[in-house]
Amino acid sequence: MSETMTSMQRVLTALSHKEADRVPLFLLLSLYGARELQMSVKNYFSSHENIIRAQIAMLKKYGADCIYGFTYAAVEIEALGGEVIYVEEGPPNSGEPVIKKNSDIERLEFPKVRETPCLLKALKAIEALKAFAGGETPIIGVVMSPFSAPVMQMGFEKYIELIYENRPLFDILMKKNSDFCVEWANAQLEAGASAICYFDPVSSPTIIDRGLFLETGFRVAKGAISKIKGAAAAHLASGRILPIIDDVAASGAAVIGASSLEDMKLVKEKCRGKISVLGNLNGIQMCGWDARRAETEVRKIIDSAACGGGLIISDNHGEIPWQVSEDVLLAISQAVREWGRYPQN
Repeated sequence: MSETMTSMQRVLTALSHKEADRVPLFLLLSLYGARELQMSVKNYFSSHENIIRAQIAMLKKYGADCIYGFTYAAVEIEALGGEVIYVEEGPPNSGEPVIKKNSDIERLEFPKVRETPCLLKALKAIEALKAFAGGETPIIGVVMSPFSAPVMQMGFEKYIELIYENRPLFDILMKKNSDFCVEWANAQLEAGASAICYFDPVSSPTIIDRGLFLETGFRVAKGAISKIKGAAAAHLASGRILPIIDDVAASGAAVIGASSLEDMKLVKEKCRGKISVLGNLNGIQMCGWDARRAETEVRKIIDSAACGGGLIISDNHGEIPWQVSEDVLLAISQAVREWGRYPQN
């Protein structure tokens, strides 16, 4: 069957748990845009015009079914006045924590999204990309979940201590983070994003057990997602999901990102009819693939999880590494078109 749907139609059909013309493909290319334009990561993210040019060029080159509005996770720390550390051929990282002691939490103040230059860059890019796409290609915005953002804000060890030892102060931080998360998500939707990726790695059972998740991350996600004025995809950034799939579906998320550590057949069976699956190509291993290996890995996912819709093929982490070759990305795209056509045998 030839491709007869637009990317938007294809994705919406998949999210309705129906079979489209083929399985949709999301290549989540953020810092890869710097490689595309042959400039440093820092220079690339210095201008929304660079992001626009690169996203359009990469969409045309690889033929994926989305445009990625994500810049870098540390932009939310930058918005708070924190440090961003740039490295060659890797994503920008947050520097020194903005919360150095627990008493800083009560004094923490978030800026208005539309008055913050680093956030406005992303909004301007999304607005222009929306005009380019004309409703035919989904544009994906991104927020860090209120529950996972404190890893950057205060460091992992201090944050875990806060969760266990000071729930009243934890609740104050969650309220402040949630208000910002919702404002930031809705600003991206107003700018033209089609959906929001809600990155929430700390909620994964790879990091905390389900019981603690239900007391904390689940409650926070349910509150925040209910206020986001569009579809949300929960992404645990390579973390395992099988034990909490039903919980994530109950939080209001329409999509869940699957780990490469898990069997996609089992994931799909547990998700069927409740929540769609995004994944689960191993982005780190992808750096060493050739075209044949890329095709093999795509076929494994299709064989395991394509039937009945509800699947979007993507990497398992939410960002294609700089070190992945263009030939591999082209091979992934070609394999989805060749083997992802419906009906599946």
